[in-house]
Amino acid sequence: MQNRWSDADAAAIIADHKARDINEDVALRVYTSRLIGGERELVIHGGGNTSVKTRLLDFLGEETDVLCVKGSGWDLATIEAPGLPAVRLEPLRRVRAWNTLSDEDMVRLQRLNLLDPGAPNPSVEALLHAFLPHKFVDHTHATAILAISDQPNGNDLCREIFGDKVAVVPYVMAGFHLAKATADAYDAAPAVKGVLLEKHGFFTFGDTARQSYDRMIDLVSVAEAAVEEKPAWAPAPRVFDAPTARAAEIAPIIRGACADAIGDGSYHRLVSDFRRSNAIMTFVNGAALPDYGTRGVVTPDHIIRTKNRYLIAPYAASDDLSGFKASLHSEIAAYRARYDDYFDVNNARLGGVKTKLDTAPRVVLAPGVGLFGLGRTAKDAAIAADLAEITVDTIARAERIGTFEALAEGDLFDMEYWSLEQAKLAKSKPKPLAGQIAVVTGGGGAIGAVTAWLLAENGSEVAILDRDEEAAKAAAAVIGARALPLRCDLTDADDVAAAFEIVAEHFGGVDILVSNAGAAWQAPIDAMDEAVLRRSFEINFFAHQRATQAAVAIMKKQGTGGALLFNVSKQAVNPGANFGAYGLPKASTLFLVRQYALEGGPHGIRANAVNADRIRSGLLTDAMIADRAKARGVAETDYLKSNLLGREVTALDVAQAFLHHALALKTTGDVTTVDGGNVSAMLR
Repeated sequence: MQNRWSDADAAAIIADHKARDINEDVALRVYTSRLIGGERELVIHGGGNTSVKTRLLDFLGEETDVLCVKGSGWDLATIEAPGLPAVRLEPLRRVRAWNTLSDEDMVRLQRLNLLDPGAPNPSVEALLHAFLPHKFVDHTHATAILAISDQPNGNDLCREIFGDKVAVVPYVMAGFHLAKATADAYDAAPAVKGVLLEKHGFFTFGDTARQSYDRMIDLVSVAEAAVEEKPAWAPAPRVFDAPTARAAEIAPIIRGACADAIGDGSYHRLVSDFRRSNAIMTFVNGAALPDYGTRGVVTPDHIIRTKNRYLIAPYAASDDLSGFKASLHSEIAAYRARYDDYFDVNNARLGGVKTKLDTAPRVVLAPGVGLFGLGRTAKDAAIAADLAEITVDTIARAERIGTFEALAEGDLFDMEYWSLEQAKLAKSKPKPLAGQIAVVTGGGGAIGAVTAWLLAENGSEVAILDRDEEAAKAAAAVIGARALPLRCDLTDADDVAAAFEIVAEHFGGVDILVSNAGAAWQAPIDAMDEAVLRRSFEINFFAHQRATQAAVAIMKKQGTGGALLFNVSKQAVNPGANFGAYGLPKASTLFLVRQYALEGGPHGIRANAVNADRIRSGLLTDAMIADRAKARGVAETDYLKSNLLGREVTALDVAQAFLHHALALKTTGDVTTVDGGNVSAMLR
């Protein structure tokens, strides 16, 4: 492993922190924490932790010994000084003499001794850092070291490879007792440069930031060399008799099968994240995948994100998706039943006090296709997929050394149902659209962009489709990582098919379609060029039909219902002079809504319309406002407010109507007016 220390970079970060009145110890702790966090083979997604012992001023201005240790919610790769909350060191060290300390009391002790009461919770391994005597302490989940440790004889292998440079601690769950065991192991061999925690992780330490970091890199490199000495491992391949389905074809089936029905046609859904690489394909295409692919996680820290067992999907032949769907549902039912047994046995062992998590898998290995990470958000799904990729790498290395073996299920259950994690679960409250995927067409325009933003604010992942790619990207930039911008010309059938395939592969499916794209032309109906009318029908009717067909095909694969939401227009029921090119296809689209409500109902697919009027946007420009005001016989200044309420209607008002229908699980075939009140446009 490459040592990335740079004297120049270290000096620069010291100077930067000094300018902000942050001492050199903390600055160097930030620097080497980022070096460690930037190595995927060391830590990933908040894993690992680091600390420094130093002296800081408390609230009263008195200098005191403190432990600055990584705080909850921070990632080593991007950590800043506030992510290293300072805890009074002496009280932490004092409890080493105690025989027992509950996890809850450990957290209270740490928070009680924070210099800043508003700081994040210190790492659950803060006591371990405190009990070791060194100024700097680093903790990682190095892949190469786990490959050696995750063996039936892992502790013996570690002693053989590292000799007297490393102390080995048999597995103890994180917390007070692990802190004591690690400190005792160091006291018994104070010349060691690191401590290896069986099937968990690795600690190094030193008097300086560089010494601790160098030791981490050097010892991980020893482990890497030990692995590289062995022949490369590749499982015997499985032979497939038929062409493999594409990821986009099976992702909605997987996602639907993993959804939890919660009654009355409602579901808790998961988002997926697809991965495919040479290493992944070698792994998932192995004939013995049901063996090596289901032995468990490579470190207990993963279980919170991935569960212990991965699901092995049946082979998906491109010409038998119905057979794949039936087999997959059977496999997931068996997976859930096994998880129920796992929970019941271990919960009984602990006195029956735990609250069961959902039983859906978080990683699906699909032979011939790749792997899917699953989570309540796209971020969670990506984390699960990342951890699964690391697991593939670790198992491949472990099989070079010997035979990969995970911790016993009882130990892993204790981590998955750790009281501290259960407390977090009790406080979490998902947003109303969590786990759902929305597609917004015309998403780069005024109404589309604010609708996409509002759906994302309420928990949905959002694909933003627009013919103007830059507009789609701009709308996505406002939302952030939850948004996927895609260029799509809705008048082109191939463009539409390609866009929905990308959405299905990227997120796993579609639950909400906001069919919003449109354009307007003005001309007297008796003098209108037929080409203009046909062009208007292409974007204002057929584009809705193309997008909806693609969405419904995915929704039916999922089998969890869905919402089809159409931006129609008051023109569908209240035509305006010289506006027939717009109103005629909009009237057809209103009928389309009702047709989908009729035919989608048996599948739990709802279809509803929003009839908006006079929304200032790219469609209703200043020039068009002037023309429409003239056609309506009102002043331009009054045109946008000429409604019963005398108020201008905005794009956000329309977006709120779409959100209402996304959440209205028992409403279909409805038309909601968003026009400030227009008697002529009221439905009868």
